[in-house]
Amino acid sequence: MKVVIIGGVAGGMSAATRLRRLSEDTEIIVLDKGPYVSFANCGLPYYLSGEISQRNDLIVQSPEQLNKRFRIDVRPNTEVTQINPDDHQITATHNGTSAIIDYDKLILSPGSKAVIPDIAGLSDADNVFTLRNIPDVDKIMNNLKHDPKKAVVIGAGSIGVEAAENLTNRGLHTTLIEAGDHVLPFLDFEMAGIVNHELANHGVDIKLNTRVEEFSGHQLKLSDGTIIDADIVILATGVHPDTTLIQEAGIETGDRGGIIVDNHYQTSKQDIYAVGDAILVKQLITNHLTSIPLASPANRQGRQVADVIMGMHRLNKGGIGTAIVRTFGLAAASTGLNTRQLRSAGINFMTVHTTNSSHAGYFPGGKPLSLKVMFDAKTGRLYGAQAVGAESVDKRIDVLSVAIKFKMGITDLPEFELSYAPPFGSAKDPVNMIGYAGENLLDGLSENIQFDQVDEAVKSGDYLVDVRTPEELIRDGQLPNAVNIPLDSLRDRLNELPKDRQIIVSCRSGQRSYLAERILKNDGYHVKNLDGAFLTYRAAYPEKIIH
Repeated sequence: MKVVIIGGVAGGMSAATRLRRLSEDTEIIVLDKGPYVSFANCGLPYYLSGEISQRNDLIVQSPEQLNKRFRIDVRPNTEVTQINPDDHQITATHNGTSAIIDYDKLILSPGSKAVIPDIAGLSDADNVFTLRNIPDVDKIMNNLKHDPKKAVVIGAGSIGVEAAENLTNRGLHTTLIEAGDHVLPFLDFEMAGIVNHELANHGVDIKLNTRVEEFSGHQLKLSDGTIIDADIVILATGVHPDTTLIQEAGIETGDRGGIIVDNHYQTSKQDIYAVGDAILVKQLITNHLTSIPLASPANRQGRQVADVIMGMHRLNKGGIGTAIVRTFGLAAASTGLNTRQLRSAGINFMTVHTTNSSHAGYFPGGKPLSLKVMFDAKTGRLYGAQAVGAESVDKRIDVLSVAIKFKMGITDLPEFELSYAPPFGSAKDPVNMIGYAGENLLDGLSENIQFDQVDEAVKSGDYLVDVRTPEELIRDGQLPNAVNIPLDSLRDRLNELPKDRQIIVSCRSGQRSYLAERILKNDGYHVKNLDGAFLTYRAAYPEKIIH
């Protein structure tokens, strides 16, 4: 059997090496239009700052190594110009010479390519770069040799935020421009607010709800009317499937050109399969086809498609999307659906926020860990989770990812037996604690109100009570329109609260305000708890805090 693979890196090379492990007789050819077929594209931003110091560390395997170890015929700098499904042939060009290659099975792993926005003057700019592969990073590093002082990153997704961090760490004054209202679109607004604060604390200028309207030399004109200088510009405005060639071959595609595959990764054409960033997969919560352009799914898909071709039973089960990014001293992670996606899908859900210490509070060095979980308002089924903090974010989001993928509910989280010793966690892990908080909502023991609802509720007549201590208010600031009654004084001051109005209670993170909620409800008051309390509100609206 002869298997030809178009595209290397995660999906293509995983397929190629798995095929060889399963069969010594199969002829395997990998064609890649770039010079590197196996490299660490997720590591590219860290090479900009020198945190990854050696360029060779970005190259996972060379064609020579792959041929020596796996007897795979790897052909870099070879571009496929035509796919002929009816004849089981492709046409490929290398160094100006075209050749027709037959195949028994064809695997498509073309990946994605950078979105280039339509901005006046962009095509004439000599200081604008994308960050998708090693040739891209080589161009950027050559520019950095000229000692630039000011950098602009356009787009605040994962690559944009990582680029901003590493350019700043290299010593450049960096401006991060984002057309949306928050950085890291996989997060929700208030969770991204924590990341905004970290970026600003490290000197990154953040411009949200802002677009670049024109390039003029090394100046950028922005939609807010300002003009900024830029010695170097990184475009990080997203990616889309690189599937023009696939569409020309009559292979069925869907949203944004993503390749449609069945549950065995087969495309609409016989003996042609596809994996990686370019395919659409089933979102396991909505059952809709979507793009999840991440390294881990691509590697899994490459392995599985090799199994399928070799006659093994493997299913393309879909995914939920799990991502993490570092921003200076913080990590931000998400799994499943965010609030915007849930609303777009018409799913009725509840939300709960918590902030706990990353490990036992009595053990030195614990850091705040903010969690957010969304779940079905009736059944409790988990739909999405987000985490931001300085420590153990990956641990908690990975646990929640497994829970979501295997259709567990909010009431399952308290049952998780997670490893505990004081340096690593708590006897009641943050995952357990957010489960308890969600369970209270499902059971009707608690009712919450979200950070973006409380101001309007107070305007409409609700009575906001902050149960923090006066010292905390002085140190951290106050919520607008809040009356301060410390929790330990609440029972003695019930007569100060109106029973004919709904009470909203808040504290620092939500734990004390839940206690206040129970005290007041047991005394006949109508009460809601400000979900996530002061910390979540401040992350979303720092400008509204009264100092």
